[in-house]
Amino acid sequence: MDHALKAVEDFLPTASPSGLPSLVGLSRDEIATVIADLDEPAFRAKQLWHWIYCRGARDFDEMTNVSKVLRAKLTEAWTLDRPAEVTAQTSEDGTRKWLLRFGDLNEAECVFIPDRRRGTVCLSSQVGCTLTCKFCHTGTQRLVRNLTAGEIVGQLIVARDAFNQWPSPTTERDITNVVMMGMGEPLYNYDNVAAALRILMDPEGLGMSRRKITLSTAGVVPAMQRCGEELGVNLAVSLHAVTDELRDEIVPLNRKYPIKDLLAACREYPGVNNARRITFEYVMLKDVNDSPAEARELARLLKPVHAKINLIPFNPWPGSVYETSTPKAVARFADILFDKGITATVRNPRGQDIMAACGQLKSASEKQRASAGG
Repeated sequence: MDHALKAVEDFLPTASPSGLPSLVGLSRDEIATVIADLDEPAFRAKQLWHWIYCRGARDFDEMTNVSKVLRAKLTEAWTLDRPAEVTAQTSEDGTRKWLLRFGDLNEAECVFIPDRRRGTVCLSSQVGCTLTCKFCHTGTQRLVRNLTAGEIVGQLIVARDAFNQWPSPTTERDITNVVMMGMGEPLYNYDNVAAALRILMDPEGLGMSRRKITLSTAGVVPAMQRCGEELGVNLAVSLHAVTDELRDEIVPLNRKYPIKDLLAACREYPGVNNARRITFEYVMLKDVNDSPAEARELARLLKPVHAKINLIPFNPWPGSVYETSTPKAVARFADILFDKGITATVRNPRGQDIMAACGQLKSASEKQRASAGG
């Protein structure tokens, strides 16, 4: 028992309402350590991995090929809890949004976005956000803390539970893609995000192809190369402006990593080529960044990069000072990019009626301040 609790300190897995740690989010090596600390044969680790990440087990008694003795040991020290659902909403267009509560009562949101050919789960990496992008609702919530690997993996498992998508992988899936585009800047929580994505990509577990996973960053330049080398997932870059002056204002991270440095990191991103391009996200803000001149400059900037552009009509949220570009302005912007040889698509807003669209996620969690006498 003492060894198992030591494992809790080492791995910091998600705590459950019972106060016991959850095995959800532990890596193969970490599960092997748990098994060793319980004085069980090493092959039991593979069994646990299969039940957690392939079968989606919620109770140790489901593990029919695991001995009753081991199941009893696990029940005393561990759980299989996922993040708790606080609310689950479904949009008129089929988009789903979950507000999830973690063991310390902090909360974050994740979203499922259906499409004709795929279903995408958008995962959060932080409670709140490190950044303060002016057009983003999440950016108005100060960073509370990073999410653990277990809390990130747990979001996908909650979505799999909702669709009864077990065992995994299945031949036909409601969930086909994952994007790290929810609350937070993933590259400012790189170690936990990387640990979570490795679990997602394990072919004997959740079985997500790295080609079906996209990580979105506002441009944390020093971590981009590492992400490409170690994870090899698709990269999306939140650009949103073609001059440092404007980007400094609406994406303050640009003051640290300006456009020139960001684009250089994009050109050097491992594995990028014409068949596997970087997606540049560009939110369309009325009379701010949507002029024909800016479209032409965007095409010029991205010409040396293997790039495609996702134009995102701004999704309003309470208190925002921005307006959405007109459909005519968006279409004109896209046409100019196309004429310049740049692939550009216009994102169809999804889940606006439940505040689940791009840039609308936020929770009520706040960073707790130490008391005056603490």
